[in-house]
Amino acid sequence: MSKTVEDLKNYLDRIKKYEHIETLLYWDMKTLVPKEGYDGHIDALTYFSAESFALLTSDELYEIVTDLASDEEYEKLDDTMKFIVKRMKKDLEKERRIPKDRYEAFVKAQAESGRAWEEAKEASDFSIFAPHLKKMIDFRVEMCGYTDPGEDVFEVLLEDHEESMDSATIDCLFEDLKSDLLPLLKKILAAPQPDDAKFREKFDINGQKKVQDMLLAYMGFRKEAGAVGESAHPFTLNFSSKDVRVTNHYRESYPVNAIYSAIHEGGHAIFEQNVNPEYDNTVAGSCRYMGVHESQSRFYENMLGLNKNFWIPIYDKLGELLPPFQEITLDEFYREVNHVRNSLIRIEADEVTYCFHIILRYEMEKAIFRDHVPVEELPAIWNQKMQDYLEITPENDAAGILQDTHWSDGSFGYFPSYLLGSIYDGMFLEQLEEELGCVDQILREGRISEITKWLNDQIHQYGSTRTPKEVIANVCGKVVSSKPLISYFTKKYTEIYNL
Repeated sequence: MSKTVEDLKNYLDRIKKYEHIETLLYWDMKTLVPKEGYDGHIDALTYFSAESFALLTSDELYEIVTDLASDEEYEKLDDTMKFIVKRMKKDLEKERRIPKDRYEAFVKAQAESGRAWEEAKEASDFSIFAPHLKKMIDFRVEMCGYTDPGEDVFEVLLEDHEESMDSATIDCLFEDLKSDLLPLLKKILAAPQPDDAKFREKFDINGQKKVQDMLLAYMGFRKEAGAVGESAHPFTLNFSSKDVRVTNHYRESYPVNAIYSAIHEGGHAIFEQNVNPEYDNTVAGSCRYMGVHESQSRFYENMLGLNKNFWIPIYDKLGELLPPFQEITLDEFYREVNHVRNSLIRIEADEVTYCFHIILRYEMEKAIFRDHVPVEELPAIWNQKMQDYLEITPENDAAGILQDTHWSDGSFGYFPSYLLGSIYDGMFLEQLEEELGCVDQILREGRISEITKWLNDQIHQYGSTRTPKEVIANVCGKVVSSKPLISYFTKKYTEIYNL
């Protein structure tokens, strides 16, 4: 190992220690911190984020990376280090343009905005959050002006979350879905619907937590390299491949949401736990492409978890942990979890209508950054789009524009990732069955570990070293298309609803 490579690794280790503290503060803010302790955490997070940013954009690091990127040095590097150096040089040249004081102000504003969103949602009052949302929009425009001067802001935001998937590509994919799924949705909704009365009983929350533990273990989540918490909005975060954490939110009245949140977040976590550990502490580690990441959470949640065969080996165990399920047959459970209905809340939506929740948010973000719609007008636009796509209108802000936390920290351009993930899943499912055989049979026989290993080998181990289009090309040998997902929906729901 050359001295310059050693210098880079030592420097990255310093940065990782700061990021470790930032991640721990964020985890605590979302799971445990008391209301009166929040300000202290904001101050600490702002400080350590600013220090971390200073290290990431320092002249010292830039000189190390530039030296390694020179032709003579670059050719001596192994493939992993070549990726790290190339990616870091690209990121550094952007991030070094951001003034330190503006980045520090942005981090503080993010934390304050997150708290305002929680208060606004609890009060169902968009006016509490509106000024913070405006500040987040303005900050994102400002930051993009530093990192990508002269570029379309919305394109930059999309690129930040899902490299190589620009708005023109997304428009085509989403338009295909709208064209085929809206008529299918109307047929489904006109068909006889299942009775969900049995799912509206009281389900013990401690029992739900035990179900989550059972599901995570069954899927392949390693508890020795992970932890579970509770938060208002379920999420996954990681310190490294050796420490990956998930949260959930529980309600007595309807356990299906917590069950499927557990599976969803478990998919994210299994991805992170199985990235090549040699990539830890580098830009190759984890996965920066949110659509690829969402493809894994949604593959477990939908392609596997909504398949009746997933539950055959473990349904009796579900009944042991949550006794009311002993009075619900597997067929009744299957019909309920695949019950298609127009609903207000994205994270509780079925897999068909979920597509329109994401399309709505994507179009809202285009309205914000392309049409410059004033913040005050956004709730009305949201409500109109809900009516246009799902024929329902939120009665209040909490069930409408305030339901998601993502915009509170400026995560614009993130929402398309959820639907891109489902689109990728349609392609992954086809390829998996070509290589491993019938998924129904694999699940029915309790061999889900074979599917997890396939995902580990084909996708997870590579972390961030492949762009989304490269992932699809390497796994499926094709270009990205919505057609497999549309075929999956059409076949599945034609059978369930006897269309």
